[in-house]
Amino acid sequence: MGLVGRVGDFLRDYLSPADRLAETLCGLIMVLSFTLVAAPQVKEGPEGVRTLLLATVGCNLAWGIIDGALFVLCAMTQRGQNLRVFNAVRAAPDEATAARILRRELDERLPERTPDEARDHLSRALVPVMAEIDNPPGLVTKDDLWGGLAILSVEVLCTIPASVPFLLMRDHWLALRTSNLLLLLLLFAVGFQWGGKAIGKPWAAGLAMLCAGGLLVAVALALGG
Repeated sequence: MGLVGRVGDFLRDYLSPADRLAETLCGLIMVLSFTLVAAPQVKEGPEGVRTLLLATVGCNLAWGIIDGALFVLCAMTQRGQNLRVFNAVRAAPDEATAARILRRELDERLPERTPDEARDHLSRALVPVMAEIDNPPGLVTKDDLWGGLAILSVEVLCTIPASVPFLLMRDHWLALRTSNLLLLLLLFAVGFQWGGKAIGKPWAAGLAMLCAGGLLVAVALALGG
């Protein structure tokens, strides 16, 4: 298996499809925004291009670290809440009290139309299940940390399409516009995928992302970028 396949497997193992799509969209939009704002540096020649590329990678690297840390913190918060409920159920003096604790938690998570009888039955059924769990996971797991690293990887990978034209073209201004075009096409592709999975409207989502990116380009050009 090649490097691309291993990276893909790594991201699929530790990030859900929704997380992968959201992080990719965020990364592409950030790269596009940053290259548009910093476009005047291209006029400075090779040194300006080098500065632009380093700044673009640095920007997404910093955001990837922040977003990865937030991913781990969110996982810790959710697991901490689950652990609190688990300990309360295990410490309950009787099964009825344990079922009431679970019922309070389930009331917030089940659909509003769920009948009371079904809620009570589910709460009582879960009590013996939780009693058999010996060692619930701690606040932080290896998967959380790998997930944070996967988010960082996505953000950094999003800088590659923006960089390739500058490495292949001598005309730096043409390379910049080619980079913008590639990012717009990728925004459409990712929006298309996200729309198909999330709302069942791939074309609408893809075109919306393309229009959002195009608006960024238009604003930058209007301001002299």
